Formats: sequence, C-alpha cells, structure tokens
Amino acid sequence: MTRRSVILGTGSLLPARRVSNAELAETVDTTDEWIVERTGIRFRHIAAEGETTSTLATGAAKAAIEAAGIEASSIDLIVLATATPDQTFPASATRVQTALGIGDCVAFDVAAVCSGFLYALQVADSMIRAGAHQRALVIGAETFSRILDWEDRATCVLFGDGAGAVVLDAQESDETTGAGILATRLHADGRHNDLLYVDGGPSTTGTVGKLRMKGREVFRHAVTNLAAVMEESLGAVGMSSADVDWVVPHQANARILDATARKLGLAREKVVVTVDQHANTSAASVPLALDAAVRDGRIKRGDLLVLEAMGGGFTWGAAVVRF
Repeated sequence: MTRRSVILGTGSLLPARRVSNAELAETVDTTDEWIVERTGIRFRHIAAEGETTSTLATGAAKAAIEAAGIEASSIDLIVLATATPDQTFPASATRVQTALGIGDCVAFDVAAVCSGFLYALQVADSMIRAGAHQRALVIGAETFSRILDWEDRATCVLFGDGAGAVVLDAQESDETTGAGILATRLHADGRHNDLLYVDGGPSTTGTVGKLRMKGREVFRHAVTNLAAVMEESLGAVGMSSADVDWVVPHQANARILDATARKLGLAREKVVVTVDQHANTSAASVPLALDAAVRDGRIKRGDLLVLEAMGGGFTWGAAVVRF
C-alpha cells in the first residue's frame, strides 16, 4: 500500500452569460463558419460585472466539496491555478478560503497559464504524499475575457471564462490497482515566450496587458509536446495508451485534440471534448472537462485517466489518474 491523492469529488462553474459565434460576429469581424472550421468552438461563457476569478473558483469548489461529501472545514490546503487573479496580491486562493469559511490552512496561487491545473495538481499531490496535508482543494479558474483584445479576431474568439475544481484526499491505495494520482510529468521552455503571452505586467508596463498569440506555431508545438508528455507519464507507471479509458485534455482547439489523439493512436471516442461549448478556459479547461464527464456518467470509478495541457511559457504536462 502507498499514500496517494485520491479524487473524492469534482465541480465546476460557468458564468451565466453564454455567447454564441453568431452573437460574437455582430461585433467582431468573423463568422460562425470561420470559427468552427478552425477551432471547433461554438460557444463560450463570459463573466459579468461582479463575477471574478475567485467567485467562479468558489462556486466550482463548493460543487466539488458537495460531490465529495465532506465539510469544507476539513480542507487544509488550497492551490488555485490562474493567470487572471482578482488582484496582483494577495492570492485569489485566500479569497476562496474566506468565502468557503475555512479557517487556518495553506492557500496560494499557481501561474502556469493553460497548464496551471496540472502544475497545481502535482504541487498538491506532492504535499499530500509528503504527509504535510491530508485533504486538498485544487482549482483552475480564469476570467480570460478581461485580458482579450476584442479587436483581434484571431484570438478573442478562442477564449472563455470558467472554473473547475477537485477535492484530493490522502488515502492508502494499492500500488498497482488502487485509486489516486499515479504519476505526473511537467515541463517548461521559456524560449517560446513570444509565441503566446500577455503584453503587460506590474514590473514592465504597470498595466494588465492583452493576450497575444502566434497560433500556427503554438499548434505545432502543442501536438508534439502533448503526445510526448502523455507517453512519458504513462511510461512512468508501465502503461501505454492502450490502457487508457479516457483522455481529459486541455480544450484549446478541436484540431489539436484530433491531431494529438491520432499521434498516440487513440480513438476519438476516448477523448473528452468540451471545447465546442466552453472554448479555451486556460487553467479551468481540464477540471471543467473532467467534471462534465464525471457528471454525465462517462467517467466512472476505476477508470484510468490521462489529464494533459499545454500553455504559454511554454509550459506543458500530464497526469495519470486512477479515478
């Protein structure tokens, strides 16, 4: 038996405002056909005034806590992945802590953009395995609509807002067949900063800035890096793509999902796809897709999952999880 981080429950929250491609085309020089053909995206959710990264994160956390059947007060670690925090500081995780009524605990943010949830998951898992914590809340939450250039049709149509969360619990699990996070692998390569970034920041421009991206180059790196890290993480536990029940990928672009699945020889039916409904929600993307597939019954206890993502930095990673 070994100490592992087991997912007790999942949750998510999307802003009430749902924007179709057709509605977007009323103010942006684009069409529904153009967006769908290139990305697979049909809808995205946009945060309203008063909705922030922390309020979305709190809603997702409450849903995960309810699904886990636990009291919020039992959580002693909160790791929130986001590139769009409420404030430069303090961490948005502390706002979630307060909103949930949790007393003294460890709470901090992780910034790794679209890979943020995978980074946060490994951080929480490592702290649980080390015996420092018993129960963790891991959240990915974003309000990317606030950093988009709405005059840049190549980027503004791609992103949306939302949050997803999981509750992790330290449990003794069978080393080969038991539930929990089996392996995680993370990477970064800062040489590619100029391919996907925000052109602002406190220590450079003193402004929030707007998202900038060279889509074609990002696509090429994404397919190669994601396929490689998925194979790497599976290899770490002596498994292959043939053992996988579900891939829960970052929802950036339907063509990236298809290309990555083909590269690994995975059936499209094994890939959870929500990009058509949510667009790219950055760090929220993976936990949103995970929660959707758990709640509609596709993902069941005992299933072997691979979670994967790549984002600005570049950062990328994957986790093998026995659900």
